[in-house]
Amino acid sequence: MKTNEDFQNTPVDVEHELPQGDASDELSSAQPSEVEKLKLENAQYLDRLARLQAEFDNFRKRNLREQQEFREYALTDTLKQLLPILDSLDRATKVETVSAEELRSGVELIDRQFHDILTRLGVEPIAAQGQPFDPNLHQAIQMVESPEVPDNHVLDELQRGYRLRDRVLRAAMVRVAQKPNN
Repeated sequence: MKTNEDFQNTPVDVEHELPQGDASDELSSAQPSEVEKLKLENAQYLDRLARLQAEFDNFRKRNLREQQEFREYALTDTLKQLLPILDSLDRATKVETVSAEELRSGVELIDRQFHDILTRLGVEPIAAQGQPFDPNLHQAIQMVESPEVPDNHVLDELQRGYRLRDRVLRAAMVRVAQKPNN
């Protein structure tokens, strides 16, 4: 058995000795270090970022779905307004004997119904006849020499144009007057 003196006289292996601990090391191991705090904060930020990205993705998908539903609903409302015209046309085709005058008044009634619905939907015809030529509203099909109509004015309308509020749906097809060459 070794005595206390033997232990004191034994050489110390410095390479394999553990450093002596002091009270401050024990305290720092009990509290998280600054690096650990930053790692925890970083993890919280990454988690928050992932949640926000998922939330934004869900918002985007929900918004697209709502837009599609709105388009379908808007189309449904428009089609419901057009159905009375279709009913009038169906009734007109079922009539077996009709005079030309009755047929004309029926067609005029259907035409009025259709234009009323277009007006309610915000569609209006583009004025062309006698107006100055506007390439934003009119499509020139032909230039015609005419002394009666001012130069670069619409002589006549071949196909009516329409606009929806401020947007042109279809330009009016027109013939444009041109001064005769003398």
